[in-house]
Amino acid sequence: MGISIVVPVYNAEASLELLAQRIHATLEELSPIELILVNDSSRDHSWEVIEKLQTLYPWVRGINLARNFGQHNALLCGIRAARYPLTVTMDDDLQNPPEEVPRLIEKLNSESVDVVYGTPQRESHGLWRDIASVITKLVLQHAMGASTARNVSAFRCFRTSLREAFAEYGSPYVSIDVLLTWGTRRFASVTVRHEPRAYGTSNYTVRKLVVHALNMMTGFSTLPLQLASMAGFGFMLFGMLVLAFVLGRFVIQGAVVPGFAFLASIVAILSGTQLFALGVIGEYIARMHVRSMGAPSYVVKQAIGD
Repeated sequence: MGISIVVPVYNAEASLELLAQRIHATLEELSPIELILVNDSSRDHSWEVIEKLQTLYPWVRGINLARNFGQHNALLCGIRAARYPLTVTMDDDLQNPPEEVPRLIEKLNSESVDVVYGTPQRESHGLWRDIASVITKLVLQHAMGASTARNVSAFRCFRTSLREAFAEYGSPYVSIDVLLTWGTRRFASVTVRHEPRAYGTSNYTVRKLVVHALNMMTGFSTLPLQLASMAGFGFMLFGMLVLAFVLGRFVIQGAVVPGFAFLASIVAILSGTQLFALGVIGEYIARMHVRSMGAPSYVVKQAIGD
């Protein structure tokens, strides 16, 4: 069958050798395999370790990006370089155990689905990171239009042929999970172990997760525009009710509603809603501008391996 394992690498020199060893021990019976390590411009010696691994294991391939493009951009680069029918993506920190890969493949083949996520039994993150992750998954559920979005993780197994659905995609804003929905709606998930981080600290902060969620909302969904429209419609109804109240009191009592503060607050609310809607529209225009410039999703500086 053949399996391509894609791992985005960022400051992971301490874990790469053990990762390759565990993949070899687990998947050597499922040959042919290849391990594609995409170095996202690490600040440590990750690329030197990748070069060393390529000399030890012929099935290791290395791709060195010109600068830091982000996890999903690096994944897109590796996925496009995959040569075998099945592609597995996983993190470089060994929190996704390579020993669980056969379970994902078994689920993929047994249920005739196209994408299988390895959903952690229990994630080993902090409180704020967990909250940000939940928010991101809720946003992703709307962008993907699939209930499986709540089970997404960086640990995936899918049919490589799905990449044809986004072969022409070239925006710098990338979400692999959303791009996969362009090729299929057949998703599944399986519960897997999620091991504690043995080396270093997470490169995904709460701020990065929030930015990623905003990029998904404005780059792959019309949800913000719909929210802005609903907010505008809601405040329009509120303004009409206030006007009806003022006119009704004038007809019945012959007096208007006193109070400059009340009027000023109404104007402030309506003005804020308008500015919010303009800001949302501006975000979409900015993304259209970036895409019109033809900015690439990634740039490869060097590649080693077959």
